[in-house]
Amino acid sequence: MIITIKKIMKKYQNKYRIESARHSYWDYGSNAYYFVTICTGNRKHYFGKIQEDKMQLSSIGEIANTCWLEIPMHFPFVILHNHVVMPNHVHGIIQISKNDDISNGPNKFGPQSENLASIIRGFKIGVTKNARTIYLQFKWQPRYHDHIIRNYRSFENISEYITNNPKKWKLDRFFE
Repeated sequence: MIITIKKIMKKYQNKYRIESARHSYWDYGSNAYYFVTICTGNRKHYFGKIQEDKMQLSSIGEIANTCWLEIPMHFPFVILHNHVVMPNHVHGIIQISKNDDISNGPNKFGPQSENLASIIRGFKIGVTKNARTIYLQFKWQPRYHDHIIRNYRSFENISEYITNNPKKWKLDRFFE
C-alpha cells in the first residue's frame, strides 16, 4: 500500500502530497462553463435536510445559498447558472465570461484572483466566516470537484441533474 501511495504522490518540500485534480493543460481563468461540487467536512449535514423531495435550508444553508448568489458581486466576470445547496454539498454551474476590459485590464489582486480556484476559495471563506457565528466547528472538505462543460448538451444534462438532485437524494453518492 505504501508503495502504491508513493507512486501517485509526489514530494514537495520533502513531504508527500496528493497531485492536483485540475487539468494541467487547462487555464482555469479562461472563459468557460464549470460544474462544481463543494462538500462539507466529513460530509456533515450543515445545510439542512431533504423533505418531500425538496431542500429545506438550515440557517447555515441559507448562508451558503446567499454567498453563492453573491459570487458575481465579488467576481464581476462570473455568470451563475443553475445551483443547489444540498444537506452536505453545493452543486453549481459557474461561467467565467471575461471581456477585454476585465481580462486585459490591471488586476489589483494579481492573476490568481481571476480563476475558478479563487472563486471557490472566496465562496468557501464567506460561508465559513458567517457559518461559524452559528456553529463554530463548521468546515469544508479541503478540495472541490470541477468539470469543464464543453457543449450545450452537457450543460443541459448537468442543469437537469442539479435541478433533480433533491428528488434523487437517497440515490446520491453524497447521501449519508
